[in-house]
Amino acid sequence: MEDGLIIDDNRQTADALQQMLEVLDLPARVAYGSSPAMSMLGRFVPRFICLDINMPGVDGTEVLAFLRREPRLKKVPVVIITSDDQPETRQRVMKGGAQAIVIKPATLDALESAFKKAEIV
Repeated sequence: MEDGLIIDDNRQTADALQQMLEVLDLPARVAYGSSPAMSMLGRFVPRFICLDINMPGVDGTEVLAFLRREPRLKKVPVVIITSDDQPETRQRVMKGGAQAIVIKPATLDALESAFKKAEIV
């Protein structure tokens, strides 16, 4: 089974998320920002993607739009992990092709629920 991919520019958040996903038996690689993520996505198709929205440079909504345009990646389930709890943001990312949203700080229960909603587990 292929690993998932966590895309977050905050190393502490990304590493904590990786550890929580391990508990859920969902191994994932980490990309600390959108540029490293794009490089990794050129080499493998992840089982799922956990995507932060607010990142410098190319933000998560732009990454999500890329994923949904790219034929080999457009079916990969995306769970948004963000501190932005605005209704407009939720609506924009769900309309953009995300399967679920978890508001930071993420909890194990919230992650498990989101991954069930996204039909990853």
